[in-house]
Amino acid sequence: MSLAVSSATGLGVLLMATLFPMMTAMGISRPAAVAVCASPAAIILSPTSGDVVVAAENAGMALDVFAFQTVLPVSISAIIVMAAAAFFWNKYLDKKENTPMEKIDLSEIEVKAPAYYAVMPFLPIIGVFVFNGRTIPGLSLDIYTIVVLSIFIGAVVDYVTKRFDGKKTLEDLDSCYAGMADAFKGVVMLLVAAGVFAQGLMSIGAIDNLIHLADNAGAGAIALMLLLTGLTVAAAIATGSGNAPFYAFVELAPALAGKMGVNPAFLIIPMLQASNLGRTISPVSGVIVATSGMANISPFEVVKRTSVPVLCGLVTVILGTVFLVPMYA
Repeated sequence: MSLAVSSATGLGVLLMATLFPMMTAMGISRPAAVAVCASPAAIILSPTSGDVVVAAENAGMALDVFAFQTVLPVSISAIIVMAAAAFFWNKYLDKKENTPMEKIDLSEIEVKAPAYYAVMPFLPIIGVFVFNGRTIPGLSLDIYTIVVLSIFIGAVVDYVTKRFDGKKTLEDLDSCYAGMADAFKGVVMLLVAAGVFAQGLMSIGAIDNLIHLADNAGAGAIALMLLLTGLTVAAAIATGSGNAPFYAFVELAPALAGKMGVNPAFLIIPMLQASNLGRTISPVSGVIVATSGMANISPFEVVKRTSVPVLCGLVTVILGTVFLVPMYA
């Protein structure tokens, strides 16, 4: 589901409304179920997510190549490790704290939309594959055009489904436009602020200082990658945002990589995942506050449940980058 819903809070709320009742009805404890609902966006998968698009641009790679050939193997490795860690860690905490297993009756869910509507959120991802210039030689579209085309296709399908009632289709599009506006106003401000922040760091010689620190620490590129990853995680935990820390530090990666002769993706991929992982263990992040509030438990209880899986995921991302991503371009 994270492939189609790139918003961590949006995905968390969606899972709380759908998956949470099912898990508790099966006898899974409430804190464990909330932790599961809060965690899927900890590892970013969607190629249409704003931070993945920015990461690909800074890495100097085509979006589909970056998202599926470079990031995906690292992401899958981390997801497998995190899933195993979450199972054993939550089982341990349930036993240690004698957490009650409350079974909740599932209420009747009224389905108003046709089943084929479930395909619509995946249209941009399909478009990334189809219009990459290689699947159909010579036919290449950027991600922005693909998203607009997907919205148009969705509107046409909705128009036909509503028996050619244009008024209802336009009313449905209003919620789409409202969501886009909310996302754009935050992303644009973050990008502008990140650019100013990065330029300021460059002006005071931060790049040279970071390279000097990495050289003194030994291992050069690996030490620099660990330093940038650590800064991103710390900022994500402190701010509760996954995008803001990444946008702030990713602007430095191309310049740092160029000065050290390193593949930019080697620095960017751990930062990309670290920002999302850090958000998942921040008690002030939107996804933690929203999911814990819906379940009536403390955000700190959820963070305790997600902490060990996130730590395991971060270690896996770092190791996966070292072994699966070329260090030098």
